[in-house]
Amino acid sequence: MELTKKQQDILDGKSGETLAKVMETMVRYGELFDADKMVEITSEYNHLVTSFGLKAIAPIYELMDQLIDNGALSKQKFSCDPRPLDKNVPANLIEKLVFNKFMYTKQDDYEEQLKKLGLMDEDAFTCTSYLKEVGNTPKKGDILSWSESSAVVYANSVLGARCNRNSGIIDLMGSVVGYVPHFGLLTDEGRKAKWVVELKTNSLPDAQLFGSAVGMKVVEDVPYIRGLDKYFPDGLDEKAMAYLKDFGAATASNGAVGLYHVENLTPEAVELKDSLIREDAKTYVVDDAELERVYKSYPIIWKKKDAKPKICFIGCPHLSLEQLRDWTRKVDEGLKKNGRRKVAVPTVFTASPGVIKEFENDELHKVLADRGIILSYICPLMYMNNPLCQKVPTITSSNKLRTYTSARYYKDAELLSIITGGK
Repeated sequence: MELTKKQQDILDGKSGETLAKVMETMVRYGELFDADKMVEITSEYNHLVTSFGLKAIAPIYELMDQLIDNGALSKQKFSCDPRPLDKNVPANLIEKLVFNKFMYTKQDDYEEQLKKLGLMDEDAFTCTSYLKEVGNTPKKGDILSWSESSAVVYANSVLGARCNRNSGIIDLMGSVVGYVPHFGLLTDEGRKAKWVVELKTNSLPDAQLFGSAVGMKVVEDVPYIRGLDKYFPDGLDEKAMAYLKDFGAATASNGAVGLYHVENLTPEAVELKDSLIREDAKTYVVDDAELERVYKSYPIIWKKKDAKPKICFIGCPHLSLEQLRDWTRKVDEGLKKNGRRKVAVPTVFTASPGVIKEFENDELHKVLADRGIILSYICPLMYMNNPLCQKVPTITSSNKLRTYTSARYYKDAELLSIITGGK
């Protein structure tokens, strides 16, 4: 790997032993993927995936202390993934005991470390850091050091920034030293599509189901989507971005997609068109029958497969403001139609603290509360890491949550019917 004189000096210890170790870590990481050089991070902010104070990750806390004690702080302020706990989210006494005494015992201490390292502010805990209410929105062409899979794929695809699917702590290391290795999705060649996905459904498919199908088919490759743009005649507006947020999260969790292009919609596809497609690209046709096949392939891993749902999570990744409004309206209409006053299943809507604050000024906020819905900043995945919560029949419209936990996935319309009608 070719290093600049400044980079070599850091590696040689001229900026201190700790920073030299951080640079060596990033260089070794790059060498594993045949990176040719190190490039400077150009985004204003970073985003870290580790937001949870698990007792089991003690080495991370020791590492954080070393960085702090030696002044090797992040060169960028950063946001973090969602907090794992919220007292407003339903949990019985034993579940709470496990959370507080055996799992997230270091949460407060860890958040203090994050503040010292460069946390943006106390509300900067969300997996959708790129939303305007949070304030960490990269620009097209920005070089990032992120690792949260749903955020990486959104930044690459919808915003046109450049970031590899890094691992946790590597995101922080890049921000501390100010450089990341140049390979993969940071390169022009690495951003070309190896698959053309032809969408031939009769209507706009569920974003999470469509993303799941694409992710499982292309795995880590870059897909170029055709046929989706017709459902978004106004271009990359809030509706389209919210859809692509959920679509991308599913491709990243049900596969390992870090970038996708949508014909006539995402910035690089608009600018470069078919030149983004490799000559040897394969084709994957997605129609209604294919989506139904994928849907039916999901295993139900509840102990009692026909159990009555005990809790529902909507918002993984976190809901945007417009999605929060839309879901509230739909639930309200569904309950009125079914002659019910409150939801039939305890339901949690999750969103970033910034989005929640904005929504609290909306007249729909009272509607949501009156309908018995809990609004939380929690990470549903971290909540369900509790082995006791894993046993609770949980339903969701998130393919990411389905993939990583015991939650059962339903398409949006089906989930709405369950929570508003009890069926």
